[in-house]
Amino acid sequence: MAIGQQWRVSRFACLLLLFLAYSAVSGCGSERGQETEASSQSSAAEMAQVSQPGRDQQQATPEQADVPAFQNYIELGDLPAITGRGTLRLLAPSSLAMEDESLPRDGLPSSEWRALAEKFAEQRGLEPQWVYVDSFAGLIPALVEGRGDVIAINFSRTPQRAQRVSFTRPLEFVQELLITRKQPQANTGSPSDALAVAVREGSAFAGTLENLSAPDDAYTPILLEEPMDNEALLAAVARGEYPATVIDSNLAEVLLPAYPELQSRPLLESRRAISWAVRRDAQKLERALNEFFTEEHLVAVQRRSRGQRDWAEVRESRTLRVLTRNHPASYFMWRGELMGFDYDLLQRFARDNGLRLSMVVPGPDVDLAEALAAGMGDVIAASLTVTESRRQQGLVFTHPYMQVTEQLIAAEPSPQVLPVAEQLRGQQVAVNPLSSYYTSLSLLAENGETPVDVVPVVGATTEQLIDAVAEGKYQYTVADSHLVAIEQTYRDDFAVLGDLSGERDIAWAVRADQPQLLEKLNGFLDKYYRGLFFNVTYNKYFKEEKRMRSRQRERLRTTEELSPYDPLVRKYATPADRDWRMVVSQMYQESRFNPKAKSFAGARGLMQVLPRTAKQMGIADLYEPENGIRAGVSYLGWLEQRFPKELPFDQKIYFTLAAYNAGHGHVRDARRLAEQLGKNPNRWFNNVEDAMLMLSQPEYYRQARFGYVRGREPVNYVREIRDRYFGYLSVARTERITTQ
Repeated sequence: MAIGQQWRVSRFACLLLLFLAYSAVSGCGSERGQETEASSQSSAAEMAQVSQPGRDQQQATPEQADVPAFQNYIELGDLPAITGRGTLRLLAPSSLAMEDESLPRDGLPSSEWRALAEKFAEQRGLEPQWVYVDSFAGLIPALVEGRGDVIAINFSRTPQRAQRVSFTRPLEFVQELLITRKQPQANTGSPSDALAVAVREGSAFAGTLENLSAPDDAYTPILLEEPMDNEALLAAVARGEYPATVIDSNLAEVLLPAYPELQSRPLLESRRAISWAVRRDAQKLERALNEFFTEEHLVAVQRRSRGQRDWAEVRESRTLRVLTRNHPASYFMWRGELMGFDYDLLQRFARDNGLRLSMVVPGPDVDLAEALAAGMGDVIAASLTVTESRRQQGLVFTHPYMQVTEQLIAAEPSPQVLPVAEQLRGQQVAVNPLSSYYTSLSLLAENGETPVDVVPVVGATTEQLIDAVAEGKYQYTVADSHLVAIEQTYRDDFAVLGDLSGERDIAWAVRADQPQLLEKLNGFLDKYYRGLFFNVTYNKYFKEEKRMRSRQRERLRTTEELSPYDPLVRKYATPADRDWRMVVSQMYQESRFNPKAKSFAGARGLMQVLPRTAKQMGIADLYEPENGIRAGVSYLGWLEQRFPKELPFDQKIYFTLAAYNAGHGHVRDARRLAEQLGKNPNRWFNNVEDAMLMLSQPEYYRQARFGYVRGREPVNYVREIRDRYFGYLSVARTERITTQ
């Protein structure tokens, strides 16, 4: 280890560097889990460096000078205890802070992980707080001792680390790459000499090198104590200061192009999982992170499909993306089924035009007009009132398909019969600032004749505001008459005081640069409006009180209970790193939550597993709910292992679902066929699913190893499970924003 000792940096230099970088350094020594009992009991400020993200490390402005510095503390509890603190402490090495202060570079995982961690905290109503430790070696001790809550970086999942902490589901899989200069170096010695490789102390690379060096001394690790970022390491190798270093492949893709003098080769053939880490007893936090990761990865697919499209592009993609809200008139979930007046109408439009329907539900605090302008969808269908202010935002409306009035809502009927404007004089009215009600009330207040105190409640749905009025939180709110009629079918805890407006049109909306799509939508409305299909659909949602009462009472409003078997699903899905909501969505698809379900092929139970498959896993009596769920989750895990690790996280979920339905062999055939057709064999939607459909045609299935498959079944199966899962997420997003 003589070479390694030559490159060690003194502790004094480390302390000086960190002092200059953060102005609040409490210690810089190498932490290898050997801290004394006294250090474990010392103050939080002495145990970890605490800092806000990069921009907050600059010199404080006069306004910031009075903001107290974060004082760390010891917390060993799970998510409820963390929530009680109001802060999520995110652990990272101080080299990451240095990296963030340098010039930003697109694509670096560190910035992606940072944004992801802060978004998770904010969704939970927590303040994200970065806590920096001296080195990678200090991360796990800081976590285990309660000085942080999550290690939220590009952190390799190794067996040694897994003995001390719990890891989340892998965010991605990477290879460790050995980086050297392209030209021979005089100081590297003969080929038989050990290659000196500079790596940060406590990193996973150090353990890899030690294992590889044991048999033949192929490598000599140079353990660096100083907080050096990856780019600084590459630059040092390029200058010849170190013969070699190691870097993860996801970082190398971004950083190596800037160093043409460097070359890389895999240090190991196998890939390693990148995950985040929590304390071993923080199971609720681990589960929440895993659910969040699944949601983020799958929703990201929708984000990647952004684009401002007219009819030609919609037809080419064969998918119509509909921006909507989760509410009882447009789009909601009832007993696992997606429903809604707008949803049913556009399902018929899509079917008439050979399209698939993709419902896109942004957060309730997102303006749908802005989402449409950003290309998040192709059309808005959300019981949208036609207003001049929305036209000024760039919306172009279809022919109207419904007329409503805006109605004033209170908890009790008014003792006096007065015009609505008179009843509102000097009163507070709570509405969502993105609604047409807000515009109507603001105009009423501006005319001076009827002073109104308009209370904006960001993200609130009409139903939630009626709840708040009924509970006495607000005196008044406003709602469209068709939504009021739906609410009145199953509740009587509010009163309608009168109409705030005359009749207003409800219509769909597109952008001005979508004349062809507008023409198609108008043609559809002209064909069906007030016809048999339209009237039957309208009556189903707005006229047949018995049916309305049943559906609205049982409409999914919270994700606290998705099925009667949620605790069992969580019991087996969580250890398997699966989002329990996705498993519930699949369970509904398989059995409609009927534990006694049996298919024509003999599959049984909630997850419709064949007895012979369950027997191979040591499970019997599939009609017993716990056995059926355990068998289904186990089978999903077995199938997932059959696919390459390099498959993207979100795509592996879809391929696994397709294999659950059609068999792994048919999915492999579809991947091969997709590649032959010039499509991406690693992406399911619009790629491998297209090939799967073709495997029902003789010219294709005769050349496939596993032959014929009814391709439409797995294609519909995956899409319906995904859409139901997205429906669950839309409810969860509304819950989050209105409870914070």
